[in-house]
Amino acid sequence: MSDEELRRRLEALEGQVARIGELEAEVARLREDAASSRALAAMADRDTAEVRTALRGHAQVLNALRETQIEHGQVLNAHTAALREIAATVGGLVAEQRDLAAGQRELIAGQAALAEQVRRIADRLGTDDDPS
Repeated sequence: MSDEELRRRLEALEGQVARIGELEAEVARLREDAASSRALAAMADRDTAEVRTALRGHAQVLNALRETQIEHGQVLNAHTAALREIAATVGGLVAEQRDLAAGQRELIAGQAALAEQVRRIADRLGTDDDPS
């Protein structure tokens, strides 16, 4: 082999060695990137699990609120029915009170008329007993 051929081969070999060094550095950098990506994926997985847990909690709270609202609606319906019954009863009592008041006025008027008649009778009797 000639010196020129050896020199070319040596230069090619040195080029390959330099390229291998570059590739090894690139592989090391890619390994670091892969490790970083795995760490980020693990953190994202933990974050996702936390969000899912929070969403489950929120769903449970919303379901509990829904149940409470249904119960409150039922209680309000029962209260509304009871208030309607009370209002009807009070309305009846007011009507009866009006009737009683009217009856009382009639009794008072009747008593006044009787008192007037008794007074007239007493006046007549009083004049009949008078010897004058």
